[in-house]
Amino acid sequence: MAAGRGELPVRKPHSIVPMLIFGAIATAVGIWIVLAIHWFPVDASQQAKRTRILYDVLLIASVPIFVLVITVIGFSIYWYRMRPGEELVDGPPIHGNTRLEVIWTVAPAILIVALCTYSVTVLYANEANHKNALTVDVTARQWAFEFAYPQPDGKAVYSPFLYLPNGRPVVFRIRSLDVIHSFFVPNFAEKIDAVPGLTTTLRVTPTKRGTYAVECTELCGAGHAFMRSTAYVLSPTAFKTWMSKQPVQVRTANGLPTGSVLQTAVPGIPTTGPFTSSTASSTSTSPATTSTTPTSTSTTSASGTSPAAGKAVFASAGCSGCHTLAAAAATGVIGPDLTTRLASDCATPASQKIRGTTLEACIDKAVTDPYAYIPSGYSAGVMPSTFASSLGPTKIAAVVNFLVSVTK
Repeated sequence: MAAGRGELPVRKPHSIVPMLIFGAIATAVGIWIVLAIHWFPVDASQQAKRTRILYDVLLIASVPIFVLVITVIGFSIYWYRMRPGEELVDGPPIHGNTRLEVIWTVAPAILIVALCTYSVTVLYANEANHKNALTVDVTARQWAFEFAYPQPDGKAVYSPFLYLPNGRPVVFRIRSLDVIHSFFVPNFAEKIDAVPGLTTTLRVTPTKRGTYAVECTELCGAGHAFMRSTAYVLSPTAFKTWMSKQPVQVRTANGLPTGSVLQTAVPGIPTTGPFTSSTASSTSTSPATTSTTPTSTSTTSASGTSPAAGKAVFASAGCSGCHTLAAAAATGVIGPDLTTRLASDCATPASQKIRGTTLEACIDKAVTDPYAYIPSGYSAGVMPSTFASSLGPTKIAAVVNFLVSVTK
């Protein structure tokens, strides 16, 4: 021992009763606090309920451990702190407690195995297959979701909004046309990435009728924050009524929803699929005004070039996600505000020199070749430049007629 240093006498251990009392009270208060906090939105699916219960179990298991560690450390610091005059005095040599070491090794191991086992059972329950499940194809692209309801004859019902029957299991088949997106309905507590070249699967059983947000939770470009849709969980009867009012559309050769910006150069996009028809049509469904029954729908055939048909294409092609247009109930802020700027931009000499002098020619050029003339305050690389080939002349004409009708 170094000169001038002594050794502390062994101190009599203090009673652990105060520590036990404090720990019990702190544990009770801590569990009450963590269970009182609303960590999740309202449960709207069986999966959400199971996930929330699992999270509560993890919190209940974590709080006592946290309190135990903090309490022992805190009381040890207080009881065995250095007193004045003991700066140069060593503490007594001590030996570990083998029984205690076995307990704090075995007990956490048992707890971890138990929690992992419970987590796995929840995972398997959430991903279990169910008979009579409704299949919904989800197509993600910059920056919109499209939903397709396959029919037995190989056709499908399409909608920019998600409609689901309450209480029926649903299987989502999700894919992306461009970059990685993520399909997420917070109230369902289930999400999965949409990866180019892959079809990912998600299973949900809605349990509460209502209107819920659909979000992309993967940074996917300039319009990521506006890549949203709406999910309507209806009663089985209301859902059946909604489906009966929707036209059954022929699917494209690659099986993707009709109105999509089909970027065929993206790896993994098939050129053939289970749906062999080469013709397609488009439909758009307006959101329900209540949480139980959709009150208005708007459908049109892609063979028409009427403004009504153009309005449907405007929604299905994702234009609403980037532009504001009162006539289409669109509130996007990435691109120009079409409600106020379309006519003025088409009237500028610079625009007319490139796009043409008529409003129809100007709008057509703006859609099919968006970077030939870029309005002030905007830059290239945001709006898809493939609409001419992906939508085709009929849909382009319909969109032009729709925009002309609401601009004049």
